[in-house]
Amino acid sequence: MRTSRVDELMVARVPILIWVSLVYVASMILQSTSDLVFLNTIIFTIIYILHGVLHWSLYQISLSQTWAYFIVQGIFIFTCALLMPISSPAVLIGLFPVLIGQSIGLYYQKRTIVLVCLYSILMFSYALFYLGNEYDPILLVLLFLLMLIIVGAYASLFFRQVHARVRTQVFLEDLEKAHQKVEELTLANERQRMARDLHDTLAQGVAGLIMQLEAVNAYISQGKVQRAQEFVEISMRQARRTLAEARLAIDNLRVKSASGIDFTEAITDEIRRFNQATGIDVIHQINISSLLPGTIKEHSLQIISESLMNVAKHAKANKVWISVLEQNNRIQLVIKDNGAGFDTKLIGKTTGHYGILGLYERARLIGGEINIVSLSSGTSIQIEVPLS
Repeated sequence: MRTSRVDELMVARVPILIWVSLVYVASMILQSTSDLVFLNTIIFTIIYILHGVLHWSLYQISLSQTWAYFIVQGIFIFTCALLMPISSPAVLIGLFPVLIGQSIGLYYQKRTIVLVCLYSILMFSYALFYLGNEYDPILLVLLFLLMLIIVGAYASLFFRQVHARVRTQVFLEDLEKAHQKVEELTLANERQRMARDLHDTLAQGVAGLIMQLEAVNAYISQGKVQRAQEFVEISMRQARRTLAEARLAIDNLRVKSASGIDFTEAITDEIRRFNQATGIDVIHQINISSLLPGTIKEHSLQIISESLMNVAKHAKANKVWISVLEQNNRIQLVIKDNGAGFDTKLIGKTTGHYGILGLYERARLIGGEINIVSLSSGTSIQIEVPLS
């Protein structure tokens, strides 16, 4: 509120100063038609300059001290009228309505504006009484009221427009800050996405190759050359697949489009590759009748792939159960194993192990709910994703 008020008063300074200057010129011209006392003219000019300086500096005055501003300005106007009696109507009618107009822009309470208006009218009336009947008082009062109506209407319209413009500027500044915040959040989300993609392509692919090469080394040491050759061929296919996925992640730098993927076939292929690489039996059940969005396909496949990789690397299991079912307009994805389990309290707290954390992020991205239960008899990952 304080900043808006200051901006509005600063904008209003120029038109007010121009008007005050015109009143000064008119006063000097009217007074020059009669006796123009040099000393009175000097004092009048000094007081008038002080009056203009106060107008110019109003935005620097605290709102709680503006009452003193209006009192001092009223005294200045009254003094100027006494120093230049011939031109006093121009001073009184030209300057007191300006004070009332400033109160309209300064205060938002009608009671305070009325008090300033009453103060100006009393000072105007007292000046007329003090100066005598050199001018028709009824005519001066009518001119004063007319000027008051004109200045009041102009001030109300002017400050409304200025207030609207200031508020628009404030909204634009807030919008710019919000835009910067969105850019920062977008960058952070993009970094997280890239981290997930790199983990799910390069990290998983290299980890799979290492396991397969370890199996090759074990078969060679046992003299099972044919079996070792089979794993070499599997490793070569895995290496080509990892390279293709890495190139796609680097080229696109965005979530891959999975709209054209056969979801059931993709899951089956993932299970087959896992079984060939590890020898772990996988019992699966897939029943999907709806056409799934590409994002749900993409993240669900990555969740299954990451879960199977975790089983191969950590679970020490010999059997895995995978269930992907559509029920009540929701996709229910369950991955269970009979391995050793792990401490779920360590999820996201161990440096270098971000696979489980990636499962939570992917479930969140597709609006799903994830529940991981791990005991000494195995681990169960359950995810429900609404299709709507």
